[in-house]
Order: sequence, then structure tokens, then C-alpha cells
Amino acid sequence: MNDPVLLGLQKKFKIKEYWGGQENLFLDLIENIMGQQLSIKVAKIINSRFLKLFKNQNPTPEEVLAIPHETYRAQGLSNAKAKYIKNIAQAVNDGQLLIDNFEKMTDEEIKAQLVKIKGIGNWTAEMFLIFSLNRPDVFSLGDLGLRTAIEKLYGIKRDNLKKIEKLSRTWAPHRTLASRLLWSSLDNT
Repeated sequence: MNDPVLLGLQKKFKIKEYWGGQENLFLDLIENIMGQQLSIKVAKIINSRFLKLFKNQNPTPEEVLAIPHETYRAQGLSNAKAKYIKNIAQAVNDGQLLIDNFEKMTDEEIKAQLVKIKGIGNWTAEMFLIFSLNRPDVFSLGDLGLRTAIEKLYGIKRDNLKKIEKLSRTWAPHRTLASRLLWSSLDNT
């Protein structure tokens, strides 16, 4: 990376190697949905309650579909999140979401599959690519934290999506590292 701002951040912050989420990508995607807009502590509690619904705590799509909607609501999931989890399970079960093929697919192919499912938008798909699949060249234009860091560090208004996107393209093929450095800077600038 030849960007002096990012080089400075790289010297300042030690970015640990990130190996991605768990091996069960289906469950990882469900956990991403459950944790949206919640504190880490609350997300962990709800996830723990969810997993206790299943004998081996590693549910299949069929097992997720078999649990009544009301049971998910009783575990602390919102009505929408309970529906979205079932949508994911149904998509995997029906073969619309080919999670087992993700390793061979491009980022764009994966994202296109994910956003077809009601409850998964661009941001969730991009976070899944970064944190679950450990893809090296992902930048989420929809992430307010990244845009805020860019505004602070580069002076580009966080609502100027065209300029931010243009800047992010200069970081290819290392946009995931750039994103992680930018997120790190938020806690320390």
C-alpha cells in the first residue's frame, strides 16, 4: 500500500491476522443477522439461547426451519430477525444459497447470492466476506464507521460516496486490511 495515511495507521496499530468466522458458514451467517444493531454482550446472550434450542448446538437448515417462529421470539430475537433466519435456512435448504461453493466463488458472486435473501443487505454481505470468509479485498461503502474514519483522516465528507469509493479503489487488492486499519483508528483518534 502506498497510501501514507494507511502506512501511518499500519505503524500505529497492530492488526492481528484474522482467520474468519467459524467453519459452519450457515451458522456464521445466522449469527451475523442475530448480532446486527446489538451490543456484543446482548448478541452473545441471544446467540447462546438460540444454540441451546438444538441438541448439538450446530443446527442444520432443516432443524432451524423446524423451530416455531414464536420460539425464536422467546429467545430475544426480533420478529424481523426470526424471519430472516428462517429465510436463510430456507435458501440453503432449497439450494438458492450455495454456501458449500463459496470457497470457489468470487466476492461479487457470493454477494449477489446473499443479497437475494430477504434480511441480507450489502453491508451484511460485505461483513460476511470480511469476517467469515476472510476475503482480502472488501470495502463496505455502507459502513458508517469506515466513512467516518475517512472523513477524519482524509477530509472527505462521509456522505461523499463517490470520492470515498474512488479512494477505496486505490487500496485494492488490500481493501480489507485498509478497512481494519480505518476501524482501528476510530478508537484512537
